[in-house]
Amino acid sequence: MTGPLRLGVIGLGAISPYYLAAAEQLPGWELSAVCDTRERALEQYRGRAARFRDHRTLLARARPDALVVAVPNHAHLPVCREALGAGVPVCVEKPLALTAAEGSLLEELARRCGVPLMTAFHRRYNAAVSALAHRAAGRRIVAVRVRYLERIEEHLGGEDWYLDPARCGGGCVADNGPNAVDLVRLLLGDVTVTGCEIHRDGSGLDRQAVIRLDSPTGATASVELDWSYQGELKDVEVELADGEVLHADMLAGHPGFKASLWHEYEAILTEFASLVDRSAPAGPGAHGGLAALESVEAAYRCALRAPDAATAEADR
Repeated sequence: MTGPLRLGVIGLGAISPYYLAAAEQLPGWELSAVCDTRERALEQYRGRAARFRDHRTLLARARPDALVVAVPNHAHLPVCREALGAGVPVCVEKPLALTAAEGSLLEELARRCGVPLMTAFHRRYNAAVSALAHRAAGRRIVAVRVRYLERIEEHLGGEDWYLDPARCGGGCVADNGPNAVDLVRLLLGDVTVTGCEIHRDGSGLDRQAVIRLDSPTGATASVELDWSYQGELKDVEVELADGEVLHADMLAGHPGFKASLWHEYEAILTEFASLVDRSAPAGPGAHGGLAALESVEAAYRCALRAPDAATAEADR
């Protein structure tokens, strides 16, 4: 394809600025259309892109070359389904959908229509994570530990759906879990959930969790999630068979709130462009949305089998 790809962005919430800034920086993209149900969210794009209140109208009238879907989790299925059915490549925020069944439906639709579908696991594109993965490549890994800790109320960006289990799909396991599990899969490949403890608040929202996973290679992994952490800590630790321990701090070198996301989303749109114009084979980050959903569901099932560990005090 000659010339920049025309990009449509559906959902102008807390994550959309990173996609929009990346599209502006990268020569392969041109912002064509934006969509949000809130008129006030569209105001700043007057004269910059075509504006729509309904994603179906955007698809029919703007006819973008590709689409970013950054709507609340519960809306991923209907928006992605209609875009894929219209033959439009999709990059969707994690999680791919609310359930593995929904994710499987979308992946099958993408295959049947021959349309690229990418889940945006932005943390695998983090510079520190990439450097760690490069150092660990070809060496035997004994254990992996991923910590994803934050106070969710500081990260809402005005979007309260994160705190609604029905729209989020759960809580920290449903929303942060896919990113964290994807980092384990980046380092170990396919993994199996072997245990999970979840602590919920009085509304049923999971606020803390520890997920344990095993690899066919014999390596073990733990994922620690916390939505009540005072501050923010996101890192990866890898223990190698020779005794060396590797560490990646995802936030180091990126001063400022959520500053690490700028370079991660540039890398996402760079890879997405290669999928859309077919000029390069898909990298490993282009896939895995369904596998992450399956791990999330397995974690919830494990927690249900251990109810005493899975439920916190109602006033936590």
